[in-house]
Amino acid sequence: MHYFYNNYPFSHTYLRNTFDVSLITDIQKAINGEYGAIECYEQLSRMAKSQVEKDQILEIRQDEIRHFEEFSRIYRELTGRQPVAENIEKCPDQYQEGVEFAFRDEQETVDFYLDIADKSQNPVIKETFRRAAADEQNHAVWFLYFLLNKQMIPTASRQPSNYGAKGALNATSLTLPQMLTFALQDEHLAQSRYKNVLQTFGDIRTFAQIKEAELRHIYALLPLFEKYQVTIPEDISQSFVKTPGSVKAAFAASVEAEVDNIAMYEKFLAYELPNDISMVFTQLRNASKNHLAAFERGLGRNR
Repeated sequence: MHYFYNNYPFSHTYLRNTFDVSLITDIQKAINGEYGAIECYEQLSRMAKSQVEKDQILEIRQDEIRHFEEFSRIYRELTGRQPVAENIEKCPDQYQEGVEFAFRDEQETVDFYLDIADKSQNPVIKETFRRAAADEQNHAVWFLYFLLNKQMIPTASRQPSNYGAKGALNATSLTLPQMLTFALQDEHLAQSRYKNVLQTFGDIRTFAQIKEAELRHIYALLPLFEKYQVTIPEDISQSFVKTPGSVKAAFAASVEAEVDNIAMYEKFLAYELPNDISMVFTQLRNASKNHLAAFERGLGRNR
């Protein structure tokens, strides 16, 4: 029997022929993780501090339900048995601890799912776990955003509410010129912020590399201003940069900035956009996810 799943031909026989004990063990672990996340996020949603956070957590929970169903289907096709899910880790009873737990778990899950995708030779399994890993990375960004909004990590930002990513996230509606303007402002701000860190603390490789990447982001945006006849805003980003008190504070502020930057592009991409603009926004969002991961590692080293 053959049918299509996630745009790949899905065959009972084909999957059975890819049977591997370690793969089965990993998929069972993934099923248990999703089962626990579904329960935990239901609990967190009831404790959420705002309707926005509650709705986002429930949306994340729907992704986990989909992953659970997809992994269970693969497990059945590989083994001929129905998986038995167990909740291995208890979700914390307090909201902030629960959100931090969820953030750490999502980050670890990204690597775990990518490992499964890399080890499997089956294209269905590879694509399923790669897509799930991308979802989990997005979930981690949201949970980190909730943590930072609770000021659990000290930052060094004085960005106004109508400028860059914060301006975009605070806007009730957005036009194409506004999106381009907010995006360029935020990329200028990132470059100014990372330049300030390098001037203050010396050559920190992470900041040096990402500062250069932000310049490429600016160059990617500028042709769109000309094509769509949008006035290029003056770069006043330096006036919004505050020197952090330590390297740890610099990493924390950068984590917060990249979280906002990613959320900004996600908001833009929810609109109907011309293909070229959508492509650039997608590329910049994905690059910022890489920057976020690098800054998270730096923050972890400086705790």
